[in-house]
Amino acid sequence: MRPIETRTPLNEPLDLAEGPVWDDMLGMLWFVDITQQLILQLDPDSGALRRFPMPAQVGSLGLATNGRLVVALRSGVHLFDPNTSELEFLVNPEPTPTTNRLNDGKVGPDGNFWVGSLDGRPTRERVAALYRITPEGTSTRIVGGLYCSNGLAWSPDGRTMYHADTLGSYVQVFDFDPRSGQARNPRKLLTLDRAQGLPDGGAVDVEGHYWSAGISAGVINRISPDGVIVERIPLPVTAPTMPCFGGPDMRTVFVTALASDRSGTYQAGSVVSFRVEVPGLPACRFGERIPA
Repeated sequence: MRPIETRTPLNEPLDLAEGPVWDDMLGMLWFVDITQQLILQLDPDSGALRRFPMPAQVGSLGLATNGRLVVALRSGVHLFDPNTSELEFLVNPEPTPTTNRLNDGKVGPDGNFWVGSLDGRPTRERVAALYRITPEGTSTRIVGGLYCSNGLAWSPDGRTMYHADTLGSYVQVFDFDPRSGQARNPRKLLTLDRAQGLPDGGAVDVEGHYWSAGISAGVINRISPDGVIVERIPLPVTAPTMPCFGGPDMRTVFVTALASDRSGTYQAGSVVSFRVEVPGLPACRFGERIPA
């Protein structure tokens, strides 16, 4: 493993920090604290943090047009305006089972919001799924039979979609059409055990490598397009949940983490960052399709 120098741009304790998204227009990092029902906006330079309370658990978010966000609440997918705190309901893709909740989500190069669910019961079963949500509020179920949908990301050309099932211990890929938003031909890319790091959230760099948060091992696994772990990056947190690329040059990796006592000492949820040589891809915006 290659040692890295990390910094902590946020000094306030969190619980279940997840879903970081770099807003290149504002120069800010958005993320959520699921259990505290918060959307958060972080200025990584000053450490200033803004909190936006939500009426339900919030699993993930994405950038949208007109300064808004698309957010996945337990009650469904909404548009959120940080300037007015107004929530606009779009659709609830999974009203049943009620023990499920929406989890990892991202805006794809097709301009749609892709979001999955998880079984929220202590003994989880394969009752979760992955959905595609259009700006018009149409929901399409893409794949089911999941424990915990996670790890969404897209290749630089938008032709491959990455997706993980954390408790299923695998990362899979789909052939993806950024014009139509069709995801086809799912196939497993690799499996990861607890020592390697069960796959939580993911991101992709400009070279096409997939960065997977190894939530059980305190690492980021950098994975080649053909499914080989080419680098393992140790972190000062024991339970990383998702990486994202950001900063003016897209060469800063921000990683959210959940609270954990896995090391024998309690660690609050947090955000850490480190610099890399290979930049990442900018976040897509809900309702804006990337030209093919």
